[in-house]
Amino acid sequence: MSFNIALSGLYAAQKHLDVTANNIANVNTVGFKGSRAEFADVYSSSIFANAKTQVGSGVSTSTVAQQFHQGALNFTNNSLDLAIQGNGFFVTAANIGDLDRTYTRAGAFQLNSSGYVTTAQGDYLQVYDVNDDGTPKTVSLDSTIPLRIPDAAGSPEATSKVNMSMNLPAGSTALDPANFDPTDSDTYTSSTSVVVYDSLGESHTMTHYFVKDSTATNTWRMFSYMDDQPVDITGGYTPGGSVPSGATLVFNSQGLLDTTVATNPNPNPIVTEQLGSGGAGIITNGADGTQTIEIDFDSITQYSSSFEVTALSQDGSTVGRLTKVDIGADGLVAATYSNGTTTKLGAIAMANFPNSQGLTQVGDTSWKASLSSGDAVPGQANTGTFGKIQSSALEASNSNLTSELVELITAQRNYQANSRALEVNSTLQQTILQIR
Repeated sequence: MSFNIALSGLYAAQKHLDVTANNIANVNTVGFKGSRAEFADVYSSSIFANAKTQVGSGVSTSTVAQQFHQGALNFTNNSLDLAIQGNGFFVTAANIGDLDRTYTRAGAFQLNSSGYVTTAQGDYLQVYDVNDDGTPKTVSLDSTIPLRIPDAAGSPEATSKVNMSMNLPAGSTALDPANFDPTDSDTYTSSTSVVVYDSLGESHTMTHYFVKDSTATNTWRMFSYMDDQPVDITGGYTPGGSVPSGATLVFNSQGLLDTTVATNPNPNPIVTEQLGSGGAGIITNGADGTQTIEIDFDSITQYSSSFEVTALSQDGSTVGRLTKVDIGADGLVAATYSNGTTTKLGAIAMANFPNSQGLTQVGDTSWKASLSSGDAVPGQANTGTFGKIQSSALEASNSNLTSELVELITAQRNYQANSRALEVNSTLQQTILQIR
Protein backbone atom coordinates (compact mmCIF):
# COMPACT_ATOMS: atom_id res chain seq x y z
CA MET A 1 0.00 0.00 0.00
CA SER A 2 2.71 2.47 0.94
CA PHE A 3 4.44 1.83 -2.38
CA ASN A 4 1.26 2.86 -4.23
CA ILE A 5 0.87 5.94 -2.06
CA ALA A 6 4.46 7.03 -2.76
CA LEU A 7 4.00 6.31 -6.48
CA SER A 8 0.82 8.40 -6.61
CA GLY A 9 2.79 11.21 -4.97
CA LEU A 10 5.47 10.89 -7.65
CA TYR A 11 2.84 10.99 -10.39
CA ALA A 12 1.26 14.09 -8.84
CA ALA A 13 4.64 15.80 -8.43
CA GLN A 14 5.44 14.97 -12.06
CA LYS A 15 2.13 16.47 -13.20
CA HIS A 16 2.90 19.59 -11.14
CA LEU A 17 6.29 19.82 -12.85
CA ASP A 18 4.74 19.32 -16.30
CA VAL A 19 2.14 22.06 -15.80
CA THR A 20 4.69 24.48 -14.37
CA ALA A 21 7.16 23.76 -17.18
CA ASN A 22 4.43 24.41 -19.77
CA ASN A 23 3.60 27.74 -18.14
CA ILE A 24 7.27 28.72 -18.17
CA ALA A 25 7.68 27.63 -21.79
CA ASN A 26 4.79 29.90 -22.84
CA VAL A 27 5.72 32.94 -20.78
CA ASN A 28 6.21 34.90 -24.04
CA THR A 29 3.27 33.38 -25.99
CA VAL A 30 0.71 36.04 -26.99
CA GLY A 31 -2.71 35.34 -25.51
CA PHE A 32 -1.54 32.30 -23.53
CA LYS A 33 -3.46 31.44 -20.38
CA GLY A 34 -1.54 29.58 -17.72
CA SER A 35 -2.82 26.46 -15.95
CA ARG A 36 -2.74 25.19 -12.39
CA ALA A 37 -2.55 21.56 -11.37
CA GLU A 38 -5.13 20.78 -8.72
CA PHE A 39 -4.95 17.58 -6.65
CA ALA A 40 -7.29 15.55 -4.45
CA ASP A 41 -6.57 12.89 -1.89
CA VAL A 42 -7.54 9.27 -2.58
CA TYR A 43 -9.53 7.65 0.18
CA SER A 44 -11.21 4.27 -0.13
CA SER A 45 -13.26 2.54 2.53
CA SER A 46 -16.20 0.23 2.96
CA ILE A 47 -19.07 -0.03 5.41
CA PHE A 48 -17.07 -2.59 7.36
CA ALA A 49 -13.89 -0.52 7.62
CA ASN A 50 -12.89 1.33 10.73
CA ALA A 51 -12.94 4.97 9.70
CA LYS A 52 -10.91 5.95 12.75
CA THR A 53 -7.91 3.92 11.62
CA GLN A 54 -8.36 4.12 7.84
CA VAL A 55 -5.34 5.53 5.95
CA GLY A 56 -5.64 7.40 2.68
CA SER A 57 -4.53 5.81 -0.57
CA GLY A 58 -2.44 8.66 -1.91
CA VAL A 59 -3.15 11.55 -4.26
CA SER A 60 -4.61 12.02 -7.74
CA THR A 61 -4.75 14.90 -10.21
CA SER A 62 -8.32 16.19 -10.09
CA THR A 63 -7.92 18.75 -12.88
CA VAL A 64 -5.52 21.00 -14.71
CA ALA A 65 -7.45 24.26 -14.37
CA GLN A 66 -6.85 27.07 -16.87
CA GLN A 67 -6.47 30.53 -15.41
CA PHE A 68 -8.15 33.22 -17.51
CA HIS A 69 -7.12 36.33 -15.61
CA GLN A 70 -5.96 39.34 -17.65
CA GLY A 71 -2.48 39.43 -19.13
CA ALA A 72 -0.48 42.63 -19.56
CA LEU A 73 -0.95 44.70 -22.73
CA ASN A 74 2.02 45.26 -25.00
CA PHE A 75 1.52 48.09 -27.50
CA THR A 76 2.61 47.81 -31.15
CA ASN A 77 2.46 49.83 -34.38
CA ASN A 78 0.16 47.40 -36.22
CA SER A 79 -3.53 48.33 -36.23
CA LEU A 80 -4.47 44.68 -36.78
CA ASP A 81 -2.86 43.69 -33.46
CA LEU A 82 -5.83 43.46 -31.10
CA ALA A 83 -6.10 42.88 -27.38
CA ILE A 84 -9.17 42.37 -25.21
CA GLN A 85 -9.14 44.42 -22.04
CA GLY A 86 -11.63 42.50 -19.92
CA ASN A 87 -13.73 39.40 -20.53
CA GLY A 88 -14.42 37.69 -23.81
CA PHE A 89 -12.82 35.87 -26.73
CA PHE A 90 -12.29 36.59 -30.41
CA VAL A 91 -14.27 34.27 -32.69
CA THR A 92 -12.52 32.52 -35.59
CA ALA A 93 -13.38 29.87 -38.18
CA ALA A 94 -11.06 27.55 -40.09
CA ASN A 95 -12.76 28.17 -43.46
CA ILE A 96 -15.10 30.70 -45.02
CA GLY A 97 -18.67 29.61 -44.36
CA ASP A 98 -17.77 27.21 -41.52
CA LEU A 99 -20.11 27.25 -38.53
CA ASP A 100 -17.58 25.44 -36.33
CA ARG A 101 -16.08 28.22 -34.23
CA THR A 102 -12.86 28.43 -32.28
CA TYR A 103 -12.09 31.08 -29.67
CA THR A 104 -8.87 32.88 -28.86
CA ARG A 105 -7.39 35.77 -26.91
CA ALA A 106 -4.33 35.97 -29.18
CA GLY A 107 -4.96 39.02 -31.36
CA ALA A 108 -1.90 38.96 -33.65
CA PHE A 109 -3.98 39.12 -36.84
CA GLN A 110 -2.79 39.66 -40.38
CA LEU A 111 -4.09 39.96 -43.95
CA ASN A 112 -3.98 36.98 -46.29
CA SER A 113 -3.61 37.19 -50.07
CA SER A 114 -7.36 37.73 -50.51
CA GLY A 115 -7.61 40.59 -48.02
CA TYR A 116 -9.16 38.55 -45.21
CA VAL A 117 -8.02 39.09 -41.62
CA THR A 118 -6.69 35.81 -40.24
CA THR A 119 -4.64 34.35 -37.43
CA ALA A 120 -1.11 33.14 -38.07
CA GLN A 121 -2.62 29.67 -38.57
CA GLY A 122 -5.00 30.95 -41.28
CA ASP A 123 -8.24 30.98 -39.26
CA TYR A 124 -10.64 33.76 -40.27
CA LEU A 125 -11.58 36.48 -37.78
CA GLN A 126 -15.38 36.75 -37.55
CA VAL A 127 -17.38 39.99 -37.48
CA TYR A 128 -21.03 41.00 -37.33
CA ASP A 129 -22.45 42.69 -40.41
CA VAL A 130 -23.32 46.31 -39.54
CA ASN A 131 -25.81 49.00 -40.51
CA ASP A 132 -24.77 52.37 -41.93
CA ASP A 133 -24.50 53.80 -38.41
CA GLY A 134 -22.11 51.02 -37.33
CA THR A 135 -24.54 49.04 -35.16
CA PRO A 136 -24.63 45.25 -35.71
CA LYS A 137 -27.55 44.00 -37.80
CA THR A 138 -27.73 40.91 -35.59
CA VAL A 139 -25.65 39.59 -32.70
CA SER A 140 -25.48 35.87 -33.42
CA LEU A 141 -22.46 33.64 -33.95
CA ASP A 142 -24.26 31.78 -36.75
CA SER A 143 -24.59 35.02 -38.73
CA THR A 144 -20.98 36.19 -38.43
CA ILE A 145 -18.87 36.65 -41.55
CA PRO A 146 -15.10 36.72 -42.12
CA LEU A 147 -13.59 40.20 -41.93
CA ARG A 148 -12.29 41.30 -45.31
CA ILE A 149 -10.55 44.63 -45.92
CA PRO A 150 -10.81 45.57 -49.62
CA ASP A 151 -7.78 47.33 -51.06
CA ALA A 152 -10.01 49.45 -53.29
CA ALA A 153 -13.28 51.21 -52.51
CA GLY A 154 -16.15 50.73 -54.92
CA SER A 155 -16.53 51.90 -58.50
CA PRO A 156 -16.20 55.48 -59.80
CA GLU A 157 -19.16 57.80 -59.38
CA ALA A 158 -19.66 60.79 -61.65
CA THR A 159 -20.18 64.16 -60.01
CA SER A 160 -23.74 65.33 -60.41
CA LYS A 161 -23.87 68.10 -57.82
CA VAL A 162 -21.58 70.70 -56.30
CA ASN A 163 -22.59 72.40 -53.05
CA MET A 164 -21.15 75.80 -52.15
CA SER A 165 -21.49 78.28 -49.32
CA MET A 166 -19.69 81.62 -49.53
CA ASN A 167 -19.73 85.36 -49.11
CA LEU A 168 -19.16 87.76 -52.00
CA PRO A 169 -17.66 91.10 -50.87
CA ALA A 170 -20.19 93.91 -51.24
CA GLY A 171 -17.48 96.57 -51.41
CA SER A 172 -15.70 95.10 -54.44
CA THR A 173 -15.10 97.23 -57.50
CA ALA A 174 -17.76 96.60 -60.12
CA LEU A 175 -16.54 95.34 -63.51
CA ASP A 176 -17.94 94.89 -66.99
CA PRO A 177 -18.73 91.15 -67.49
CA ALA A 178 -18.15 91.52 -71.22
CA ASN A 179 -14.42 92.05 -70.49
CA PHE A 180 -14.11 88.82 -68.45
CA ASP A 181 -10.93 86.85 -69.16
CA PRO A 182 -9.99 83.92 -66.86
CA THR A 183 -6.31 84.54 -67.58
CA ASP A 184 -6.52 88.14 -66.34
CA SER A 185 -7.31 88.51 -62.62
CA ASP A 186 -8.18 92.19 -63.14
CA THR A 187 -11.32 91.20 -65.08
CA TYR A 188 -13.00 89.22 -62.29
CA THR A 189 -13.54 89.75 -58.57
CA SER A 190 -13.01 86.30 -57.01
CA SER A 191 -12.71 82.62 -57.94
CA THR A 192 -12.82 79.18 -56.35
CA SER A 193 -12.16 75.64 -57.61
CA VAL A 194 -13.34 72.11 -56.85
CA VAL A 195 -12.24 68.71 -58.20
CA VAL A 196 -15.06 66.78 -59.90
CA TYR A 197 -15.14 63.31 -61.49
CA ASP A 198 -16.51 61.82 -64.69
CA SER A 199 -18.14 58.38 -64.92
CA LEU A 200 -14.75 56.66 -65.33
CA GLY A 201 -13.37 58.27 -62.18
CA GLU A 202 -11.03 60.71 -63.97
CA SER A 203 -10.67 63.95 -62.07
CA HIS A 204 -11.29 67.39 -63.55
CA THR A 205 -10.78 70.83 -61.99
CA MET A 206 -13.88 73.00 -62.12
CA THR A 207 -13.29 76.70 -61.47
CA HIS A 208 -16.00 79.29 -60.85
CA TYR A 209 -15.26 82.97 -61.48
CA PHE A 210 -17.37 85.72 -59.90
CA VAL A 211 -17.69 89.18 -61.44
CA LYS A 212 -19.53 92.04 -59.72
CA ASP A 213 -21.59 93.56 -62.55
CA SER A 214 -21.11 97.29 -63.12
CA THR A 215 -24.27 97.44 -65.25
CA ALA A 216 -26.71 96.23 -62.58
CA THR A 217 -27.11 96.90 -58.84
CA ASN A 218 -26.33 94.10 -56.39
CA THR A 219 -25.78 91.71 -59.29
CA TRP A 220 -22.98 89.19 -59.81
CA ARG A 221 -22.15 87.03 -62.79
CA MET A 222 -20.64 83.56 -62.34
CA PHE A 223 -18.67 81.91 -65.15
CA SER A 224 -17.59 78.26 -65.01
CA TYR A 225 -14.57 76.56 -66.56
CA MET A 226 -13.45 72.93 -66.43
CA ASP A 227 -9.82 72.04 -67.13
CA ASP A 228 -9.43 75.65 -68.36
CA GLN A 229 -12.20 75.18 -70.94
CA PRO A 230 -15.47 77.19 -70.77
CA VAL A 231 -18.69 75.50 -69.66
CA ASP A 232 -21.95 77.25 -70.49
CA ILE A 233 -24.70 77.52 -67.89
CA THR A 234 -28.00 76.20 -69.22
CA GLY A 235 -30.18 79.18 -70.12
CA GLY A 236 -27.59 81.50 -68.66
CA TYR A 237 -26.60 85.11 -69.14
CA THR A 238 -24.37 85.81 -72.17
CA PRO A 239 -22.36 89.05 -72.05
CA GLY A 240 -21.15 88.61 -75.62
CA GLY A 241 -17.87 87.98 -77.36
CA SER A 242 -15.86 84.93 -76.30
CA VAL A 243 -17.25 85.00 -72.76
CA PRO A 244 -19.26 81.81 -72.01
CA SER A 245 -22.84 81.78 -70.82
CA GLY A 246 -22.88 82.43 -67.07
CA ALA A 247 -25.20 82.49 -64.10
CA THR A 248 -26.80 85.60 -62.66
CA LEU A 249 -26.88 86.13 -58.89
CA VAL A 250 -29.01 89.02 -57.59
CA PHE A 251 -28.92 90.04 -53.92
CA ASN A 252 -31.40 92.07 -51.90
CA SER A 253 -30.60 94.96 -49.57
CA GLN A 254 -29.94 92.52 -46.68
CA GLY A 255 -27.19 90.81 -48.66
CA LEU A 256 -29.17 87.62 -49.27
CA LEU A 257 -29.78 85.91 -52.59
CA ASP A 258 -33.00 87.29 -54.05
CA THR A 259 -34.93 84.38 -55.56
CA THR A 260 -37.96 86.53 -56.44
CA VAL A 261 -36.37 88.49 -59.27
CA ALA A 262 -36.88 87.31 -62.84
CA THR A 263 -33.33 86.30 -63.62
CA ASN A 264 -32.25 83.77 -66.17
CA PRO A 265 -31.51 81.10 -65.05
CA ASN A 266 -33.18 80.58 -61.71
CA PRO A 267 -30.44 81.62 -59.24
CA ASN A 268 -30.43 78.34 -57.32
CA PRO A 269 -29.68 75.67 -58.38
CA ILE A 270 -27.65 76.30 -61.52
CA VAL A 271 -27.09 73.54 -64.11
CA THR A 272 -24.24 73.33 -66.62
CA GLU A 273 -24.50 72.16 -70.18
CA GLN A 274 -23.47 68.61 -71.07
CA LEU A 275 -19.74 68.10 -70.66
CA GLY A 276 -19.19 65.74 -73.62
CA SER A 277 -19.11 66.27 -77.36
CA GLY A 278 -22.74 67.36 -77.37
CA GLY A 279 -21.91 70.35 -75.19
CA ALA A 280 -18.67 71.67 -73.70
CA GLY A 281 -16.56 69.01 -75.43
CA ILE A 282 -14.40 68.47 -72.33
CA ILE A 283 -15.03 64.77 -71.64
CA THR A 284 -13.29 62.88 -74.46
CA ASN A 285 -11.97 59.79 -72.64
CA GLY A 286 -14.96 57.55 -73.30
CA ALA A 287 -16.83 58.54 -70.15
CA ASP A 288 -20.51 59.53 -70.18
CA GLY A 289 -20.65 62.69 -72.27
CA THR A 290 -24.17 63.57 -71.18
CA GLN A 291 -22.94 64.39 -67.68
CA THR A 292 -24.11 67.75 -66.33
CA ILE A 293 -23.31 69.33 -62.99
CA GLU A 294 -25.82 71.05 -60.75
CA ILE A 295 -24.37 73.93 -58.73
CA ASP A 296 -26.31 74.45 -55.53
CA PHE A 297 -25.63 77.38 -53.19
CA ASP A 298 -26.45 76.15 -49.70
CA SER A 299 -25.69 79.65 -48.47
CA ILE A 300 -24.45 82.63 -50.44
CA THR A 301 -24.37 86.20 -49.19
CA GLN A 302 -23.16 89.66 -50.21
CA TYR A 303 -21.85 91.29 -47.06
CA SER A 304 -19.25 93.98 -46.51
CA SER A 305 -16.53 91.49 -45.66
CA SER A 306 -13.90 89.66 -47.64
CA PHE A 307 -14.51 86.85 -50.12
CA GLU A 308 -14.86 83.65 -48.10
CA VAL A 309 -15.79 80.09 -49.08
CA THR A 310 -17.24 78.40 -46.00
CA ALA A 311 -18.23 75.09 -47.62
CA LEU A 312 -17.40 73.41 -50.91
CA SER A 313 -18.21 69.78 -51.69
CA GLN A 314 -19.22 67.45 -54.51
CA ASP A 315 -20.88 64.04 -54.62
CA GLY A 316 -18.59 62.17 -57.07
CA SER A 317 -15.69 59.85 -56.37
CA THR A 318 -12.94 57.91 -58.04
CA VAL A 319 -11.65 54.47 -57.12
CA GLY A 320 -10.05 54.75 -53.69
CA ARG A 321 -7.01 52.89 -52.38
CA LEU A 322 -6.78 51.77 -48.79
CA THR A 323 -4.95 54.29 -46.61
CA LYS A 324 -5.92 53.42 -43.04
CA VAL A 325 -7.78 50.88 -40.91
CA ASP A 326 -9.34 51.98 -37.60
CA ILE A 327 -10.73 49.58 -34.99
CA GLY A 328 -12.66 51.12 -32.12
CA ALA A 329 -13.06 49.98 -28.54
CA ASP A 330 -16.47 48.56 -29.53
CA GLY A 331 -14.84 46.46 -32.26
CA LEU A 332 -16.17 48.52 -35.18
CA VAL A 333 -13.77 48.21 -38.12
CA ALA A 334 -13.62 51.19 -40.50
CA ALA A 335 -11.43 51.45 -43.60
CA THR A 336 -10.43 54.83 -45.03
CA TYR A 337 -9.56 55.18 -48.71
CA SER A 338 -7.65 57.70 -50.77
CA ASN A 339 -10.83 59.05 -52.39
CA GLY A 340 -11.95 60.31 -48.99
CA THR A 341 -14.53 57.61 -48.33
CA THR A 342 -14.73 55.65 -45.08
CA THR A 343 -16.41 52.23 -45.12
CA LYS A 344 -17.65 50.39 -42.02
CA LEU A 345 -16.67 46.78 -42.62
CA GLY A 346 -18.15 45.09 -39.55
CA ALA A 347 -18.06 44.80 -35.77
CA ILE A 348 -15.68 42.21 -34.36
CA ALA A 349 -17.65 39.31 -32.88
CA MET A 350 -17.05 38.50 -29.22
CA ALA A 351 -18.01 35.45 -27.18
CA ASN A 352 -18.05 34.53 -23.52
CA PHE A 353 -18.84 31.33 -21.61
CA PRO A 354 -20.61 30.43 -18.36
CA ASN A 355 -17.50 28.41 -17.35
CA SER A 356 -14.35 29.47 -19.21
CA GLN A 357 -12.27 26.86 -17.36
CA GLY A 358 -14.33 24.17 -19.05
CA LEU A 359 -13.15 25.14 -22.54
CA THR A 360 -11.27 22.50 -24.51
CA GLN A 361 -7.77 23.52 -25.56
CA VAL A 362 -7.01 22.84 -29.23
CA GLY A 363 -3.54 24.38 -29.42
CA ASP A 364 -2.33 27.59 -31.05
CA THR A 365 -3.76 29.47 -28.01
CA SER A 366 -7.28 28.55 -29.14
CA TRP A 367 -10.21 26.84 -27.46
CA LYS A 368 -13.48 25.18 -28.39
CA ALA A 369 -16.73 25.03 -26.47
CA SER A 370 -17.51 21.89 -24.49
CA LEU A 371 -20.24 20.53 -22.25
CA SER A 372 -18.30 21.83 -19.25
CA SER A 373 -17.91 25.36 -20.62
CA GLY A 374 -21.50 25.75 -21.79
CA ASP A 375 -22.59 27.35 -25.05
CA ALA A 376 -20.89 30.49 -26.29
CA VAL A 377 -22.68 33.73 -25.40
CA PRO A 378 -22.28 36.23 -28.29
CA GLY A 379 -21.86 39.93 -27.69
CA GLN A 380 -20.20 43.16 -28.81
CA ALA A 381 -17.04 44.58 -27.33
CA ASN A 382 -17.34 47.29 -24.68
CA THR A 383 -20.93 46.35 -23.86
CA GLY A 384 -22.25 44.49 -20.84
CA THR A 385 -19.70 42.07 -19.42
CA PHE A 386 -17.59 42.07 -22.58
CA GLY A 387 -14.24 43.83 -22.45
CA LYS A 388 -13.18 46.58 -24.81
CA ILE A 389 -10.88 46.03 -27.76
CA GLN A 390 -7.53 47.79 -27.79
CA SER A 391 -6.12 48.22 -31.29
CA SER A 392 -2.35 48.18 -31.86
CA ALA A 393 -1.82 46.09 -28.73
CA LEU A 394 -1.32 42.43 -27.83
CA GLU A 395 -2.21 40.63 -24.62
CA ALA A 396 0.88 38.97 -23.17
CA SER A 397 0.88 35.60 -21.45
CA ASN A 398 -0.62 35.74 -17.96
CA SER A 399 2.09 33.41 -16.62
CA ASN A 400 4.30 35.15 -14.08
CA LEU A 401 7.85 33.86 -14.43
CA THR A 402 8.78 34.52 -10.80
CA SER A 403 5.75 32.66 -9.45
CA GLU A 404 6.31 29.79 -11.86
CA LEU A 405 9.92 29.38 -10.73
CA VAL A 406 8.76 29.18 -7.12
CA GLU A 407 6.20 26.56 -8.19
CA LEU A 408 8.99 24.68 -9.97
CA ILE A 409 11.06 24.54 -6.78
CA THR A 410 8.00 23.38 -4.82
CA ALA A 411 7.25 20.63 -7.33
CA GLN A 412 10.90 19.53 -7.28
CA ARG A 413 10.93 19.29 -3.47
CA ASN A 414 7.65 17.38 -3.55
CA TYR A 415 9.08 14.95 -6.08
CA GLN A 416 12.20 14.46 -3.97
CA ALA A 417 10.11 13.82 -0.81
CA ASN A 418 7.97 11.19 -2.54
CA SER A 419 11.09 9.59 -3.97
CA ARG A 420 12.48 9.42 -0.45
CA ALA A 421 9.25 7.80 0.80
CA LEU A 422 9.57 5.22 -1.96
CA GLU A 423 13.19 4.61 -1.01
CA VAL A 424 12.30 4.11 2.67
CA ASN A 425 9.57 1.64 1.73
CA SER A 426 12.09 -0.27 -0.36
CA THR A 427 14.56 -0.33 2.54
CA LEU A 428 11.91 -1.64 4.94
CA GLN A 429 10.93 -4.41 2.60
CA GLN A 430 14.56 -5.35 2.06
CA THR A 431 15.02 -5.54 5.84
CA ILE A 432 12.02 -7.84 6.15
CA LEU A 433 13.30 -10.09 3.39
CA GLN A 434 16.66 -10.46 5.17
CA ILE A 435 15.10 -11.75 8.42
CA ARG A 436 16.02 -15.45 9.03
